Amino acid sequence: MKQWRQKARELKKEIYALYYACQDGRIPWYVKFLASCAIAYALSPIDLIPDFIPVLGLLDDLILLPLAITLILKLIPTDIMDDCRRQAETALRSPKNKFYRHATVIIICIWFLTGALLVFWLKNLSR
Repeated sequence: MKQWRQKARELKKEIYALYYACQDGRIPWYVKFLASCAIAYALSPIDLIPDFIPVLGLLDDLILLPLAITLILKLIPTDIMDDCRRQAETALRSPKNKFYRHATVIIICIWFLTGALLVFWLKNLSR
């Protein structure tokens, strides 16, 4: 059980580091986009595969998310990622953390946009 908790802490730290990487000007836009999608998915309450489906429901959390993060980390130079990890460690220890506030705004915007597109699509479908 301790090993799982340690892995969860490491994953949380990597997500924070990706958040800081998205703010770095040295990272290409497409890597920032992929990292933003991974962060939003990690923090989103809605999964690709719902958790209530036995076994398959946890696959996205246990396999897809770490796989996506691993692939994104390969696109970011190690020196930049090391800087971002140091920032993440500092932020995790800080009581005034803005990460969740920014992540919440991003997720709300994504769901609002998705809802608006769905309404637009359904409205045009009925014509």
